[in-house]
Amino acid sequence: MATQQYRIVSAEDSELHGEPHIEGSRITVRDVYGRVEQRGLAPDRVAERYNLDIADIYEALAYYHNNPEEMRQVEKRHERAAAEARERLSLTPPDA
Repeated sequence: MATQQYRIVSAEDSELHGEPHIEGSRITVRDVYGRVEQRGLAPDRVAERYNLDIADIYEALAYYHNNPEEMRQVEKRHERAAAEARERLSLTPPDA
């Protein structure tokens, strides 16, 4: 019997800003979720675009849904970073 090898690197083990991703790539679980479930792209097109196996795409989607707390934490970090970036952009330089 073959043993399934999973290719998702968890946020805890990730070197990509602490974000779960497909092993051997820089494609994050969040990115796959966004492209397939939010933008409506076909999983096979996403796999083809990033030169991944279709199983990697479905595994990333399964990981997203099987780890809701971890993914909420990732989303919160992204929201905080975006808010900080907006704040930096809105600051006006002091008068010289």
